Amino acid sequence: MESPKQPPDAGKWDVAVLGGALSGAATALLLKRKDPSLRIVLLEKNTSFKRRVGEATVEVSCYFLMRSLGLTRFLTQTQLCKNGLRFWFSGKGASGLGECSEIGGKYLSTVPSFLVDRSVLDEEVLSRAAAEGVEIVRPAQVTSVELAAGGMQTVRFRREGEEDVLRARWVVDATGVRCLLARSNGWWRSNGEHPTLSCWSRWSGAGDWDDEALHRRHSGLAEAQVGIRGTATNHLLGEGWWAWWIALKGGETSIGVVIDQRLAHWPDGDAPVGEKLRQFLSQHAAAREMLAEARFIEGDVHFRRNLPYCSDVQAGDGFVLTGDASAFLDPFYSPGMDWISFTVSSAVRMILTWRSGGDLGHELERHNRDFLTSYRRMFEALYRDKYSYMGEFDLMRLAFRLDVALYYLFVVRHVFLSGGEKLTEPPYSHTNAWPIFRLMRLYNQRFASIARLRRAQGRSGRCAWGRRDLIGGFNLRVGLLLKIITGTLFRWFLLELTEGWKSWGKKGRPPEAKHAVNPVDGG
Repeated sequence: MESPKQPPDAGKWDVAVLGGALSGAATALLLKRKDPSLRIVLLEKNTSFKRRVGEATVEVSCYFLMRSLGLTRFLTQTQLCKNGLRFWFSGKGASGLGECSEIGGKYLSTVPSFLVDRSVLDEEVLSRAAAEGVEIVRPAQVTSVELAAGGMQTVRFRREGEEDVLRARWVVDATGVRCLLARSNGWWRSNGEHPTLSCWSRWSGAGDWDDEALHRRHSGLAEAQVGIRGTATNHLLGEGWWAWWIALKGGETSIGVVIDQRLAHWPDGDAPVGEKLRQFLSQHAAAREMLAEARFIEGDVHFRRNLPYCSDVQAGDGFVLTGDASAFLDPFYSPGMDWISFTVSSAVRMILTWRSGGDLGHELERHNRDFLTSYRRMFEALYRDKYSYMGEFDLMRLAFRLDVALYYLFVVRHVFLSGGEKLTEPPYSHTNAWPIFRLMRLYNQRFASIARLRRAQGRSGRCAWGRRDLIGGFNLRVGLLLKIITGTLFRWFLLELTEGWKSWGKKGRPPEAKHAVNPVDGG
């Protein structure tokens, strides 16, 4: 996409969007569609998008892509339809996939989601924003932003070796993990309570979960499954870590691992980072088998320590943060694109409130309160100490059913039935969500406590040998979701009676992580 030959005129713009990937391009596109009179400029640093992590949508982000952005035909023609979540556990001494335990759907998913190549998706949304009349300046590296509450914001950037400047009433920070506004203004905070690291890459020649030869080697795999395993987001789980396995259109596979640095150890030594990734994953029987003929793509291997962070300030009179520029928590359950959906929808509403002369002060107060509350509650309810029981088949079985059913009942269902209006209400931020948040936090804490007791007694990883828990699936029917929730709560009650009571009153957390202070790139 060609940028204009002349730099934009200073003082010309209503909105300047910093970053042209999904969160920035979607914000610009929706604003222009809802108010074509808005003068919007978008600055993107790259001439073409690099491949990046974030390839799986879930139900809310899929609604946003399909219904809010209108990408249904594009997604069905260019990306893979996703068939839910699938988890694999490797018992001690397991030699191959057939001896691994499995959790997942028995049938194809009924609520749509996709496995996406983010570089292709980002380019499509940006091109649609340009077609709607958004001015694209590319490549343009933003160097600084001077904020003026209630006034014109000053954006300095470099293009073609020259320094340029523009002024806009609103700045939308969509700079991703660079977090330009949060870092430059001292709002950025690392979440040291959740010290994770991640390594990921694209691979060629990875094994096929639905291969007929694989089924011949492992009797029972094919008979147990009616749907398709290969187009699920497959997860490999171990003590203190998990890995994703995502098929991409064209045959490559995105494979990555996330590790709680307090519980699992990343390989030392001078080997290439891709080889370290293979080495780490090979402790899992399924990975050893499925990576036997696979090769990682040179130059497409990435590593990052201490993933989660949040900005103390989410918006002000003249700026708003979206997507990863606002916060990042954990890739488990793929919440990143949901976060994009909520932050973008709320940013659009805020700017349109200003445009119409509405009560911007109330909107800003609500936005900052709700997103910070949502971030904290999601962490407490879903992720704090979850890695303590990642390798426990029976505990993850209960957590998966409750996590997903509650997500469907109190998040997905509300978004679909509201026509998308609930996309401006981030998850678990409403006062009515407090009981659900407390329930989720409680069972997550209990499962972590039980796993710690097992570890102390040398009983970790039990029930991880050749078991299959294939469920019928999730949809928006309240009766089905309540049946799953009540049945799982009863199983949790039985677990507490038979084993959990031994950990009552025992407090404890994983030990402090090494290297858990500052993000570091490199393996």
